[in-house]
Amino acid sequence: MTSSTLQNTDSNTRSNLRRNPADSLRVFGMTMQQIRRGSIIIAVLIALFVPFAVEDFSVFQMTQVIYLSIAVLGLNLLTGFNGQFSLGHSAFMALGAYTAGIMMAQWEIAYYWTIVPAGLICFVAGFLFGLPALRLEGLYLALATFALAVAAPQLMKYELFEHYTGGVQGLDLFKDDSPIAFLSNDQWWYYFSLFFGVLLIIAAWNLVRGRTGRAMIAIRDNPIAATTMGINTSVYKATTFGVSALYCGVAGALSAIVVEFIAPESFTFIHAILLLIAMVIGGLASIPAAIIGGAFILYVPTFSEALVDTFFGGDPSSKALVWVSFGVVMVVVVSIMPMGFAGFIRWNLRKLAR
Repeated sequence: MTSSTLQNTDSNTRSNLRRNPADSLRVFGMTMQQIRRGSIIIAVLIALFVPFAVEDFSVFQMTQVIYLSIAVLGLNLLTGFNGQFSLGHSAFMALGAYTAGIMMAQWEIAYYWTIVPAGLICFVAGFLFGLPALRLEGLYLALATFALAVAAPQLMKYELFEHYTGGVQGLDLFKDDSPIAFLSNDQWWYYFSLFFGVLLIIAAWNLVRGRTGRAMIAIRDNPIAATTMGINTSVYKATTFGVSALYCGVAGALSAIVVEFIAPESFTFIHAILLLIAMVIGGLASIPAAIIGGAFILYVPTFSEALVDTFFGGDPSSKALVWVSFGVVMVVVVSIMPMGFAGFIRWNLRKLAR
């Protein structure tokens, strides 16, 4: 056998080892890889053209889904791919929002220059918080991040920072109208947010599929084995915490720009819990699941309110039942899809393939 034949055989063997066995399964004559590519193309086309098919308020809601999905994706990188549990990512959203808000309101900097600084400041804050948190795992790390989520809104109200943060009154932000004539303001902010959403999704996709992503997953699955393999778990954990905070910071900055208002009550512990719910409902360790999770925590409370109004005729006292209805929907969804939407879809596709 010649050397060239040996090289070809070796390269084919390596490519076969890299190939996911599930990709060979077929559904309706298409491989799983073809289904994924087709789904991405369809999703991109829908995302590009749907703002022209719905009213402005619906476009505004979809913009909210985009920045919520970015925050959920950041939390999923930390918890789903790296195994670190956090209840405090609303604090990083608040930091990103107030960074953008202060730059716009106090320093009169254009809104489009605030996104990157907000993300970088949150990355540094997340990395520094991740360093002392390296000694904590599981419930102990959750308690530490819980303290962060509880403290952040109170710091925004503190009189020493009130000149910059607006205290309990918050900050009113004013931005320019759409620079493109045929796009309404809501449509412009949708595409503005979509640009950063797509950029961060691509970055997360490349991150988890590369060497860094494999190290993150190895630490999640077996930290002792990862250390034995030469992976510096401390550096990877702190860096993942920083990257996760960066995503939440960008989401917070986008929320401030789109809503044109920031207040400490917008980033309470309840907001952190909603991000956690979105991550679990969408599916752990899945990038597209972040979009499903973001849509869930935005639309399901609205659906619950409409459901309560339908059954109780708009009685003001029935408003307390909105979150009860939301909880019932959440329990039903988790019971039917214990692995989240992403896991449920994967399971059904593989079942169809077999």
